[in-house]
Amino acid sequence: MSEWLKLEAADGHELSAYVARPSGEAIGALVLVQEIFGVNAHIRSVADGYARDGFVVVAPALFDRYERGVELKYEGEDAKKAGELWKKLRHDTALLDIAAAYEVAKTTGKGIGVLGFCFGGLMSWLTATRGETLKMQPSCCVGYYPGGIGQFAKEEPSCPVMLHIGSADSHIGSDQIEAVRAAHPEVEVFVYDGAGHGFNRDVDPNSYNPKSAVLARKRTLDFLKTHVA
Repeated sequence: MSEWLKLEAADGHELSAYVARPSGEAIGALVLVQEIFGVNAHIRSVADGYARDGFVVVAPALFDRYERGVELKYEGEDAKKAGELWKKLRHDTALLDIAAAYEVAKTTGKGIGVLGFCFGGLMSWLTATRGETLKMQPSCCVGYYPGGIGQFAKEEPSCPVMLHIGSADSHIGSDQIEAVRAAHPEVEVFVYDGAGHGFNRDVDPNSYNPKSAVLARKRTLDFLKTHVA
């Protein structure tokens, strides 16, 4: 079962969130943080998939601060628009919107994980390191291809973190990966041979790497069940 809800962030901003619920009793809750393409069909399918695994999933629409109803594809003018909107995103306000989604997740009374992709992967890391200032204390965080994470590598996460990065990711060099590993040997960082940025996007043939996507999802689900469920 899924629905769209209206949330209110701490600064008064109203935003939408896609919420997917399991058919039976929830085993936990997830805040799912979008890529730079909005809460599009792919992100909703990810939410629906984890709902089938037993989680209540809340995906806040981070672009609502700039334009409502953004739902983009991965090429052409949509890709260009995604890049333009990405430049408007700010870490501090994105965290406010994630915190609003976190409040919905809290109503389940279960453990809460944060799962993000691309920009959302970076925001998952920042939720782990900065979330306590916004009353977020997730049980764990997972970030897929978190671009720019190297500059935040020395921040201290307050919960277990798992990261998935492709070895051929043009946005995340080995220097960023090593910066995280050096600062946090306890963080599980998985590098997928031959996979590029966006390797989990099964609707994007230019990015999808089936072998890596399946393995990363299995690792993620096991991680979530260990720390959240």
